[in-house]
Amino acid sequence: QVQLVESGGELVQAGDSLRLSCAGSGRTFSRYAMGWFRQAPGKEREFVAAISWTGGSTSYADSVKGRFTISRDNAKNTVYLQMNSLKPDDTAVYYCASDRGPWARTPATTRYGYDYWGQGTQVTVSS
Repeated sequence: QVQLVESGGELVQAGDSLRLSCAGSGRTFSRYAMGWFRQAPGKEREFVAAISWTGGSTSYADSVKGRFTISRDNAKNTVYLQMNSLKPDDTAVYYCASDRGPWARTPATTRYGYDYWGQGTQVTVSS
């Protein structure tokens, strides 16, 4: 059974930093690109960042570029999202997801490219 478990979300103040983690099991995650998405109340789930299976290729939403960094440790089956200079607009439930197919050179940047999702972790940024 494939599982993704996010952690690290909490209530912080604007300008603070957080690091989210996503631990995977039930699949050889080192072969798959991974992504982070977020969903704020009343809004659709949106792409945040993605990383290729090697870690050599990354993509970011314009709204987080320069502030967020995605990385992975394949030995630990874990993907991270380092979030700096947080803003109230970053408040959302953050989800990690695993790409549908292995060995993708370029990670998908839409939710339709991912087939397994975690349960989400809440990030709240106060002003």
